[in-house]
Amino acid sequence: MDAPVTTVLIADDQAMIRAGLVALLSAEPNVRVLAEAEDGRSALAAVQRRRPDVVLMDVRMPGMDGITAAQEILAATEGRTAVIMLTVYDLDEYVYSALRAGASGFLLKDAPPEELVKAVHTVASGEALLAPSVTKRLLQRFASLGVRDAASELNELTGRERDVLLEVARGGSNAEIAKNLGLAELTVKSHLYHVMQKLHLSSRTQLVITAYETGLVSPGQTQIPG
Repeated sequence: MDAPVTTVLIADDQAMIRAGLVALLSAEPNVRVLAEAEDGRSALAAVQRRRPDVVLMDVRMPGMDGITAAQEILAATEGRTAVIMLTVYDLDEYVYSALRAGASGFLLKDAPPEELVKAVHTVASGEALLAPSVTKRLLQRFASLGVRDAASELNELTGRERDVLLEVARGGSNAEIAKNLGLAELTVKSHLYHVMQKLHLSSRTQLVITAYETGLVSPGQTQIPG
């Protein structure tokens, strides 16, 4: 059976960058580039028309920036379109804002081509992906944050849902979580869906952030996958 095709939209204000990404991804047999956009507003409009599986989104663009566009796209598609943020700037405020917006991945533009291709397939499958350098700095940021009150956010979760959330924060894939908890992968996906619904979140990375911010896990205890 042929592998499913992942559809992609590329948003970047630099034509050369867009052309390079289109050429790279078009060479992949199971990836199809649906459209390009030169700013966040046109990216949002294209997503609403084409409904791609994944958007590669530059952070800094004129008009509507990438982070705002990511928020709008995730709201418009109810999280069904995954967003990978791309930037040349390895800065904490971009990392944190993008992940809080619900981006499923964050990669620097100097990442190897194979890493970008892997990221597209990873987030399309519902997983999260962060560049290793970004992961390290993100954990350092969490270490400097005070833990917020978890009672109002986590007390609606069942015991098993909390277990799944903890495994997600530890970096487990759905298959790994299923193995660790003795569950079927479909059951893990069902638990993740209910956790996101109860916490009003739309992406796996937002689950990770919530787990850290509420003190369910701590930076010294484990690490986000990267």
